[in-house]
Amino acid sequence: MSPDVPIWWSPEAHARRRGLLAARGVIKASMRGWFESQGFTETECGQLQYSPGNEAHLHAFETSFVAENGRRTPLFLHTSPEFAMKKLLAAGETRIFDFARAFRNRETGVRHAPEFTMLEWYRAGEGIEAVMADAAQLARLALLAAGAKALTWRGAACDPLANPNYLTLIEAFDQYAGIELEPLLTDAAGLAAAARRAGIETPQDASWTDVFSAILVTLIEPKLGQGRLTFLHRYPVSEAALSRPAPDDVRFAERFELYACGVELANGYRELTDAHLLRMRQMREMDLKQQVYGERYPLDEDFIAAVGAMPEASGVALGFDRLVMLATGAQEISDVLWTPLGLEGRP
Repeated sequence: MSPDVPIWWSPEAHARRRGLLAARGVIKASMRGWFESQGFTETECGQLQYSPGNEAHLHAFETSFVAENGRRTPLFLHTSPEFAMKKLLAAGETRIFDFARAFRNRETGVRHAPEFTMLEWYRAGEGIEAVMADAAQLARLALLAAGAKALTWRGAACDPLANPNYLTLIEAFDQYAGIELEPLLTDAAGLAAAARRAGIETPQDASWTDVFSAILVTLIEPKLGQGRLTFLHRYPVSEAALSRPAPDDVRFAERFELYACGVELANGYRELTDAHLLRMRQMREMDLKQQVYGERYPLDEDFIAAVGAMPEASGVALGFDRLVMLATGAQEISDVLWTPLGLEGRP
């Protein structure tokens, strides 16, 4: 550890963070009480699973179970509790939530941590509008529990008590990037050309998704959630592997993301319940992962079967640490983690 890097467990560093950590506890208690008042059951999903998720750019921590006879079974720390929670929906649960410890490799920085808390919840038999309302309410609860006047991040402010802004991806690309996205939904070269005209350069072999993401992250996300919450919704179906296609236009999906101060806080879906389509999408994602990173994760056959058996449902994954960070005015995510990993300065 470099001597220039502050040690989080030094009394001085801990004293600086202590008020933020106390606020974290108050926020969590407020949210837990709200879920219980709404008839939700808290789950405690296991962190070990056979597949960590099947998105191409999602990276997991690998481990193994060693039996008494020495036989090894490859396992992963989960990247979210989604697979387990959907199995619980198939089992008959109808309203569930989990403050889950989640793990993602290749993710670190002021807004990312390799180990973090994901607040995830599901409503069986209810549409995406219900969980969007939940997400807005949780942002308000965090603000009030922290005793803050606004969510803040690096000079930006957002009042979750104000009515949220609802913006489709088509509208966002037009408004903030000057790109007409709809005619380019399947045209990677055309989207790359539009990106260049907007000042975004991407590799010549970049996929449609890569170009889409570059435009979104660079030109659009920083403008969202300024002054009030923004729900970015109606994503292209290619960007929503676990979401149902929109009933009025299958080119789009019933997916949303919630933003405050230019920071993504939550990702929600009207959940896909077509097991055959899920398998096709996950295999396609793993083919892409193999192409880009030279590896692939196994499919969780139990999860695929559970998706085919689960009821209609909507769900959300919310970055709890990020919301605490914005509610308390913390400078970075490690300030609101009780025991940050502290990778900085290590060889």
